Amino acid sequence: MSKSDNEGSFAVSTIGLTKDFEAMRAVNNVNLNIARGLFYGFLGPNGAGKSTTIKMLTGLMSPTAGRIEVLGIDFSENPVEVKRQIGVVPENLALFDRLTAFEYLNFVGRMYGLSREEVAKRATELLEFMELTNNPKKLIVDFSHGMKKKTALAAALIHSPRVLFLDEPFEGVDAIAAKTMKDVLQAMIGNGATIFLTSHVLDIVEKLCTDISIINRGTIVAQGSIEQLRAGVFADSDALAQASGKKLTLEEIFIEIVGGGREQPENLLSWLVE
Repeated sequence: MSKSDNEGSFAVSTIGLTKDFEAMRAVNNVNLNIARGLFYGFLGPNGAGKSTTIKMLTGLMSPTAGRIEVLGIDFSENPVEVKRQIGVVPENLALFDRLTAFEYLNFVGRMYGLSREEVAKRATELLEFMELTNNPKKLIVDFSHGMKKKTALAAALIHSPRVLFLDEPFEGVDAIAAKTMKDVLQAMIGNGATIFLTSHVLDIVEKLCTDISIINRGTIVAQGSIEQLRAGVFADSDALAQASGKKLTLEEIFIEIVGGGREQPENLLSWLVE
């Protein structure tokens, strides 16, 4: 399928996406319509269903019910074609530790059908950009956590995906490595790609993402641009509405939507403040 096919479709679309684990429903009737070219944030507290959702969207897990389309392609009918079009950086990375970074990128590129010459060229460029060329014989097992994250991102990019899924890509990454990664991601958006990001680092999400969904207990509880979510929080909260001119941060929006009204028991941790 050429890049011009299905241009009018969404980058990612789900209808009734649901996942059950025995008696527990982890994801409940999730409906998403993510336009092409967006930097899309997918947020939620621990255990809300974020990672389960992203695993279904990338074919790592089958849904119990519902439908997934990526770039207008039905995932259940054409899984291989969808996987050709997407890149994935999973939370657990799943790298081949006994390879060098170049060997790993070469393997991934060849699996995507790139020629030896092209994969060598792209791998070299990616490693240089990610600043992973100082010790070319060093095995991935000996990399720092940040180096592993950058290697995983390079592998997800080597085939030039049109949709990139990132599950906690900045967790445990230092400021320098994070800056490099953000530069790469912004360049992708500038080139028309779509990025689907899950992260607990809300200040990074606020700076990068234009549109956001918030999931809680498996159900989408808010969707829209940050400005739309901010307006919704003001409309729903008299106390916040009285704060004339106040611009809520994404963290404040998130806490109000997911944790608003949650009361702490009296004398909680009183032994710490006695």
